[in-house]
Amino acid sequence: MNAASKPTDIRINAERLWDSLMQMAKIGATPKGGVKRLTLTELDRQSRDLFVNWCKEAGLVVSVDGVGSIFARRVGRNAAAPPVVSGSHLDTQPSGGRFDGCYGVMAALEVARSQKDHGIETELPFEVAMWTNEEGSRFLPVMGASGAFAGVHTVEEILAARDPEGISFGEALRAIDYAGTMPVGGRPLSAYFEAHIEQGPLLENTGNTVGVVTGALGQRWFEVTITGMDAHAGPTPMHLRRDALLGASFLIQEVNRLAKATQHSRGTVGMIVNRPNSRNVVPGETVFSVDFRDTDVSGLDRMEQGLREAAGRIAVEQRLGIDIRQTVFFPPCHFDRGCVAAVRDGAARLGYRHMDIVSGAGHDAVHIAGVAPTAMIFVPCEGGISHNETENATPEDLAAGCNVLLQAVLAKAG
Repeated sequence: MNAASKPTDIRINAERLWDSLMQMAKIGATPKGGVKRLTLTELDRQSRDLFVNWCKEAGLVVSVDGVGSIFARRVGRNAAAPPVVSGSHLDTQPSGGRFDGCYGVMAALEVARSQKDHGIETELPFEVAMWTNEEGSRFLPVMGASGAFAGVHTVEEILAARDPEGISFGEALRAIDYAGTMPVGGRPLSAYFEAHIEQGPLLENTGNTVGVVTGALGQRWFEVTITGMDAHAGPTPMHLRRDALLGASFLIQEVNRLAKATQHSRGTVGMIVNRPNSRNVVPGETVFSVDFRDTDVSGLDRMEQGLREAAGRIAVEQRLGIDIRQTVFFPPCHFDRGCVAAVRDGAARLGYRHMDIVSGAGHDAVHIAGVAPTAMIFVPCEGGISHNETENATPEDLAAGCNVLLQAVLAKAG
């Protein structure tokens, strides 16, 4: 960056950012305007190919690690120094939107492109990251590749995971030709930033353009299996039934009650499988998910204890077997103060109305925060709607978030 130029003079190319998002949204486009681009499918391969081509056109050096995450590097004056990294994911929910994850990748790419446009040479290298399988829609665990990078999961665990059809992560990764040779993690990062739509209504409702994300709610997920007895709906008297779905209905109400106890708690049952799921059969087995979130581990502990106590009571009253298995645990995350300050300072410097905010959703940044100074940038999404084909954000807000990202990256990369 030449001596006459100041960070406040620098802006990204908003039109190019929007065009990149719209081009990427064509891959896996759905009739309702959303995107279905599941991890390690042919559509995922197409999105990766397009992203890699754009990175090479921007002069970035592309590497792929052993779980398929892509890193595109712009070398700084100190090429041996740990890089400043920014990114997100390109995989989507089965009925996902155009911006969830994709915005963070395209914003990071736009930061690299803008550095090239303005002739900026930073002290530290800058990398654009595309993490594999953030959503977890096809393979568990969610945020799998970033978790492997951070040492939360082993590479072997990630590669062995299987989708509902029995296809392993490793098999699918090789099938799309993105099984890279770069080691997974094990290297230092100077800082990590992730731009994202909020996926909630706070920014829109408060009239703020930028959310300065200070951390993320902790999460505990469970799979609950309730076992009763299949029985004919006609001949079986009500008092002799062992109705698994009825027991589930009682426990689901407890999930809601436990979460409503404080304003910081969240409780959701988003998935139910009922067997045999026949109109004239009393259900003999019901399996459902429980998603608890809170700003503090004690809140997660409280809700888990309440869930297990209620399950014990309902099991006795309804003569059911109830098994509760934890499937996911992320402790509450507090982002690095210096990185958060870089985001806040960037928003203030550019004159964007902003507020501190805590993420209610999990992101790759939550894992990376365990191994590198990390922060996130949120921008509003229409109606707070996400994980939905109607997900929407304005070009102006997306550009604002990307401009703040550029400021934060330059502040940390020198």
